[in-house]
Amino acid sequence: MNQNTETPPVVTREQLAKGLGKSAFAFRGYNATNLGRTPELLRHPRYGHIVEKYLQRASDICTDVMKFPVDLAQRVRLEKEATLKEYHESIALIVAMELAQLEILETFFDISLTDANMMYGFSLGELTALTAGGVLTLDDALKIPLMMSRDAAELADDVTLCVLFSRSGKFIPRKNVHRLCAEINAEGNGVIGVSTFLAPNSMLLIGQKDTVQRLKERKGEITTERISVRLNDDKWPPLHTPIVWQRNITDRAQFLMHTIEGGFTAPTTPLFSMATGDFSYDGDNTRDVVAQWIDKPQLLWEAVDATLARGVETVIHIGPQPNIIPATFGRLAANVALLTKDRLPMHTLSRIVQYGWLSAVLPKRTNLLRAPGIVNVTLEDWLLQQDIA
Repeated sequence: MNQNTETPPVVTREQLAKGLGKSAFAFRGYNATNLGRTPELLRHPRYGHIVEKYLQRASDICTDVMKFPVDLAQRVRLEKEATLKEYHESIALIVAMELAQLEILETFFDISLTDANMMYGFSLGELTALTAGGVLTLDDALKIPLMMSRDAAELADDVTLCVLFSRSGKFIPRKNVHRLCAEINAEGNGVIGVSTFLAPNSMLLIGQKDTVQRLKERKGEITTERISVRLNDDKWPPLHTPIVWQRNITDRAQFLMHTIEGGFTAPTTPLFSMATGDFSYDGDNTRDVVAQWIDKPQLLWEAVDATLARGVETVIHIGPQPNIIPATFGRLAANVALLTKDRLPMHTLSRIVQYGWLSAVLPKRTNLLRAPGIVNVTLEDWLLQQDIA
């Protein structure tokens, strides 16, 4: 594992508390595996009752929405990962554990999210952030994705996730990718779309049938730079893409949002939306922004850029075994470190060739130079490292 993605043992509770004003809380989304260290937290003699409480609340909501019994605590005790057909349980588990971790942090260490510089969530994590920030209730946050979960899981049966990236390190024009996807979709044999922008030179796409293969065959139309397509073997619900239109998930979710209880207050901590690429939630537009969250690509790169621009020094990763956000910070930190390692002209020139997009933006975005200094704290690891017996 990259050293920038591990929880440094030198981060004491005093340091974590003192540095909150320059900290960002990052909430994870759905992944192929979602338990992480939740079983250990549930067995913990001091933390266990808080974990049990949130798992029970989420189980009750999930049972009510899905109309059949759900017992998340039992799943955790058995250390049994949910399958794609049990996608609804993964949703409930992730949100429950993110909120449980935050309560443990505040209860035992007097460290509160409200004192942080900013927060954001990847995919499902944005709904958890809205709940943690006092905008939505837990019922609100779970109701809509749970009601859409069966359709989203069924759509995943015939989709492939891939990473599109530039081997030369140059920018991949987003507009050109969108156009090529639209042209492939217009052929009438499956839909493909960008689900996440990871960096200026990489993005995730999800496509039905053989659309990913057709994209791979026509990738030369995107740019003259050398780009590659790498397939992922797991099945993914195609949220944040136009594929969800086929089950009217966007429209149905927007209709359901008329009846949610919350959404009329601004977040207690500045919340950067990966749907809009800005601090958009103002207390009046929650429903509008969440509607965009459903079928618009996740702007992960913009969140990373905003983190560095705001002078954040520590990123606290919330949820079971967070992966995509710490990995993105880790890659950026490694690339910046290589590019700025020394001032020797030949070495610098070779790095500029290898990391073309990064060298192109550094003169204007000097905040990116701070990436190697960011401390990444995986909260579940940190909590289990603490001696509070």
